[in-house]
Amino acid sequence: MTKDKILKTRGKEKFLVMKSQIPKLPLPESLVGSEIGTFTEFTVTQRMPGIARRVIAENHFSPSINQSLENLANQLPSGYLLAFEDDTGIDVGNWQKYLEPYKEQRWIDIPWFFAETYFYRLILNITNYFCSGEWQGVDPFHLQKSQGLNTSLDAIITLCEQVTQWLEDSQQDGKINQNVLITLLHFALWGNRVDLSLWSAFESDRSDFDVENQKAHILVDDASLVTELLMSSACQRVDFVVDNAGFELICDLCLVDFLLGSGVINQIKLHLKPHPTFVSDAMIKDVHDTVEFLAGSQSQQVVAVAERLKTYIASGKLILSDDYFWTSPLAFWEIPASLKQKLAAADLLIIKGDANYRRLLGDRHWDFTTNIADIVCYLPVPMVALRTLKSEVAVGLQPEVIEKVSKSDSDWLTNGQWGVVQFVE
Repeated sequence: MTKDKILKTRGKEKFLVMKSQIPKLPLPESLVGSEIGTFTEFTVTQRMPGIARRVIAENHFSPSINQSLENLANQLPSGYLLAFEDDTGIDVGNWQKYLEPYKEQRWIDIPWFFAETYFYRLILNITNYFCSGEWQGVDPFHLQKSQGLNTSLDAIITLCEQVTQWLEDSQQDGKINQNVLITLLHFALWGNRVDLSLWSAFESDRSDFDVENQKAHILVDDASLVTELLMSSACQRVDFVVDNAGFELICDLCLVDFLLGSGVINQIKLHLKPHPTFVSDAMIKDVHDTVEFLAGSQSQQVVAVAERLKTYIASGKLILSDDYFWTSPLAFWEIPASLKQKLAAADLLIIKGDANYRRLLGDRHWDFTTNIADIVCYLPVPMVALRTLKSEVAVGLQPEVIEKVSKSDSDWLTNGQWGVVQFVE
């Protein structure tokens, strides 16, 4: 148990109640790649080798680097963990400790979350990302990130134009439309899908949004509870644990723009990755690149969003931060005390995406009906998880919901077509 603490933030006192450092419930087994017929097995034996080979195809690394990447791809299906060289990265010492329990084990036999995070860190190790020289700082996934923006131009323009209009409406009315906030939360949820049926909302009356089709795919939707907290005087600062760059980051930044521009929230902090990982996960550099991408648009409304974001960053209303915990193989409840204390300064955590959700739950075989609050009781403040399901991990679902969705879609856990907006006070 942690001690009671009093933190003074923004001139007020915030009381942190006693919090358990781990889930209240016994921890189930971790997901592993050796589970025959699972998405986990498919990822370790097929998806991850494909990602390694795509890094070769999309970059111009040296033949020796490419050979090492090919060797990594070949080892994944049934081979053993590869050695980790000291590449001068800040996290080298930590990774040597993380690896200790898994030495001389096969990729498919170790916890899946560890296998994935180590796989992405090993790609940087192999490509000399941290070493001085020609390849230092080269993002092996840069092409996919840039393509993610260029292929969604129409959607970006439509969304930015709408957010600008919503801000103008809120300033004229002097009040916040709760439906707008709910819609922006739904965009942040579905941001990795550019072909959103939400676009139909913009074709008629823009003050009333028909999002029933998407709502039917949200298995738990606490968006109204979240917006009530956001609109209350008790919520002055929000922290985002960010997921992907590309159009998803655009959706996140549009939510940020509206929250700050309308005065709903005073300050927002984005928690980003310190280096490339999980292909498209966002770093601080990706945020700046995205803002510059918006600033170069031919649409004045899109440029206006970029200018507002730059102003928020310059004024300290929008803080960009990173930490090596977010690229570690650790469960969320193993968060360092220093980072946990920083999160405690927020009034709400918005935790984005499937990988961050897996970290929240330790990537373990929880029963799907388990109360999520009994697992994330270690968090110091309220949180909402915005997650599209892309792995065989889920909690907080009603039995009748599970029965209905499993009958209608056999791949509901992994195909990204279903989502949750789960709020925990």
